[in-house]
Amino acid sequence: MLSKPAFNALLKTLEEPPPHVKFIFATTEIRKVPVTILSRCQRFDLRRIETGELIAHLKSIAEKEQVKIEDAALALVARAAEGSVRDGLSLLDQAIAHNESAVITAETIRGMLGLADRGRVLDLFEKTMGGKVSEALAALGELHACGADPLAVMQDLLEIVHFLTRVKVAPGAEGFFDGASSEAKRAAEMAGKLSVPSLTRAWSMLLKGLIEVRDAARPLAACEMALIRLAYAADLPPTDKLVRDLQDGSSTPRNSLSPQGGEGKGEGVRPRSSLPLAPKGEGASLATAPNAESSTDAAPAFRTLEDLAAYAQSKGAQVLKVNIENDVHLVSLEPGRLEFRPGPRAPRTLAADLAQKLKDWTGTRWVVTLAREGGQPTLAEQKKAVKAARHERVLQEPLVRAVMDRFPGAEIVHVYDKEPEDVAAPMPEKDEE
Repeated sequence: MLSKPAFNALLKTLEEPPPHVKFIFATTEIRKVPVTILSRCQRFDLRRIETGELIAHLKSIAEKEQVKIEDAALALVARAAEGSVRDGLSLLDQAIAHNESAVITAETIRGMLGLADRGRVLDLFEKTMGGKVSEALAALGELHACGADPLAVMQDLLEIVHFLTRVKVAPGAEGFFDGASSEAKRAAEMAGKLSVPSLTRAWSMLLKGLIEVRDAARPLAACEMALIRLAYAADLPPTDKLVRDLQDGSSTPRNSLSPQGGEGKGEGVRPRSSLPLAPKGEGASLATAPNAESSTDAAPAFRTLEDLAAYAQSKGAQVLKVNIENDVHLVSLEPGRLEFRPGPRAPRTLAADLAQKLKDWTGTRWVVTLAREGGQPTLAEQKKAVKAARHERVLQEPLVRAVMDRFPGAEIVHVYDKEPEDVAAPMPEKDEE
């Protein structure tokens, strides 16, 4: 709790302490202690108390206080204390003060702490990873109605992913579930059905969701959105496999979501369209209709808004390309028909300009209509969101967080993938410097 000036005022005394004085500093935030102080102290890292030992300690105190409390309730208190005796005693004291019945039950502790039943959270995770979106949201609603805090649910989901991953790589590992419990057996069976890449992807998405739930004005809505994202991405193959498949041309990558082990998702989850890569040197990555006589005469088949923007750039229509990226909220795009919601800064003639250009490029008449609401985020907004998510992932790296803590006010201005040693790393773009 000491400020930097206060620590500096102690330096002289710490360097030459009186013979009759021993200074003892205790902290749970060791990174906040200046290096000048650390270098003049002996450091002792105190370990956390094991859960079983903490439960026994809390039970002995309850017996001395003549308080009846279930073993399951003590386990929940010890779990929430995370190895801290001080926190465990505070929670036990709070439970005693709030209890109105003869026995403190596990339900009482859950209601006090906003915790969720582990078995029900495991059900929620299983439904989410199986792509059963509506059932997962219903299960989350039931947990919330029973008093579970959305942030606690996200934390439990992360604990489950961590436990399943440990079981996957080190069978017999202990952690979130007791080894002999029915939930532990279910979790072990579930770990056998999930791959390590899918679990690591789930960890990343839930970790991002945890931050969103923590900072959101409506935590429940943020939790629901995180589960929806995870359900959509649960069965996608790893990115490196997609790249290899596209490069090798061996097989079409999976792009539809289905539950583990079979079909029957039926939750309104639609497969994502996948565009083939354009041959090297052809510019935009867009699919063209085959032509037996000459492929260069084939009319472009616009399947996505990215196709349309890329083709506009290839034709030298730079202004239209910028308008497409910044002012078009796509509602629907199909051959001969385009519907979008214009952004607030969109030119009034944008729809007419698009209709004319599409007719010129394809040789057929296009119907371009405007919508008053709905539509996807613009390409510029999507790019910005991807960049923000990338920066957020980097910020979660322990080393990066340590650097940011050490240098207050520092910021990340550019993130790029590591290139091979013989290739120079790219310089940041001007707009990011």
